[in-house]
Amino acid sequence: MNKKHGMIIIVSSPSGAGKTSICDAIIKDDKNIVYSISTTTRNPRTGEKNGREYFFVDEKKFKQDIKTGKFIEWAKVHNNYYGTSKAVLQGALSKGKDVLLDIDVQGALNIRKQYKNALMLFIMTPTLKELKNRLVKRNKDSKETINTRIENAKKEIKYADKYDYLIFNDKLQESINDVKSVIKAERLSIKRNKIIF
Repeated sequence: MNKKHGMIIIVSSPSGAGKTSICDAIIKDDKNIVYSISTTTRNPRTGEKNGREYFFVDEKKFKQDIKTGKFIEWAKVHNNYYGTSKAVLQGALSKGKDVLLDIDVQGALNIRKQYKNALMLFIMTPTLKELKNRLVKRNKDSKETINTRIENAKKEIKYADKYDYLIFNDKLQESINDVKSVIKAERLSIKRNKIIF
């Protein structure tokens, strides 16, 4: 009897829309979902640890990994490189685990080309003004970086119709519950019972 492969769950959003908080809650509450840790060339933020939030590498190492085919997808976002490891993703799927990827729209669309049955969710704030307020309140980025993230958000939103679900994160707990409901429903869906390698 063939062992059931896990499902790929892609969550994307503009920076500051609450994607990380939602993903953290999903991982904490569902033991069959594992987090796919991306590799990045950006510097760690305060409190971040290598191998927990990201694998932090320099640009030279990242480009070597591109050449050797280590990544299933990679992209340059906000002037830094981000990539998803083939080995980590396929290893978890083959064990029957669902894999949650917190990635940008470029990466999401690249994954969808290779994994047609990947579940794609786009998280957004009710308005761009609210998004800017959240970026300012979290006090992690400079004014210039915030403006760059807002401009990028305008571009990212244009891809929301490529996703299976659009979730407006107005109240965090409600949005977490919405994502949980979607995952539960999709697990029951016949079309997502197989992952195409």
